[in-house]
Amino acid sequence: MAGQLSASEQLAYSTVRIEARLAAGGTSVGTGFFYRFLEDGDMHVPALVTNKHVVDGAVDVTFFAHESAGGAPHPSSNIAVTLPCVGNWIPHPDPDVDLTILPIAPLIEAAGVQGKVLFYVALDHSLVPSVPDMSNLTAVEDVLMVGYPIGIWDSTNNMPVFRQGITATHPGKDYEGRTEFMIDAACFPGSSGSPVFLFNMGSYPSKDGGIVAGSRVKLLGALYAGPQFTAKGEIAVENIPTAQKLTSSSRIPVNLGLVVKAQRIRDFDPLLEALL
Repeated sequence: MAGQLSASEQLAYSTVRIEARLAAGGTSVGTGFFYRFLEDGDMHVPALVTNKHVVDGAVDVTFFAHESAGGAPHPSSNIAVTLPCVGNWIPHPDPDVDLTILPIAPLIEAAGVQGKVLFYVALDHSLVPSVPDMSNLTAVEDVLMVGYPIGIWDSTNNMPVFRQGITATHPGKDYEGRTEFMIDAACFPGSSGSPVFLFNMGSYPSKDGGIVAGSRVKLLGALYAGPQFTAKGEIAVENIPTAQKLTSSSRIPVNLGLVVKAQRIRDFDPLLEALL
């Protein structure tokens, strides 16, 4: 990751606010994060990762990337990018996994033609815990979610919002038999696609009850859905909405969110290899 930034600052520069212009009218907001696929020495495939439902039904998407100034984020200049949705996004091969990616090499090249360089911090497979690593976690771990809840962001500095929470189910187990787990954090519209990190600075608890000196940052997955409590007293699990709408049945978030485990991001590797 970028050398002169703190761990949390690097995570901030790994995300973008996605504005989707809907074919049905209106605009919705979600979160995406940068990721390096198929790393081989100095070569890799850069892409943006988000939920399928963030871009489904959208005509195009717009996001604002930071411009680089000597290898650091420019203090005031951003690059607005608008892309049509059809033909650009690659959905996860499993229809039940709410992930999709957008290869961004053409955007980087287009910026270069204009004499501009994008600045972003890309996550990669080294940050994804293995299945054994996940099993060695405790049932309750500190998590950090980076995104744009209800569209909130620091528009002047083009920066996201951080939300803290804990794991609500054991991250090493597959919740309800799916490669997911649940977090206890405030999950609001606009948080869809937010990366969820295991984040400990200075020390963290070990599984045997001791304390480990050091820091720990791992990508656990991406938020995509959460239980909603209705005014009728019903509980329903729904995708975290990307837009706030008036409905006849009030739905109240219960501060729980479902997270697709980061290991499912690896499923895109064969799809990208086939395109090279």
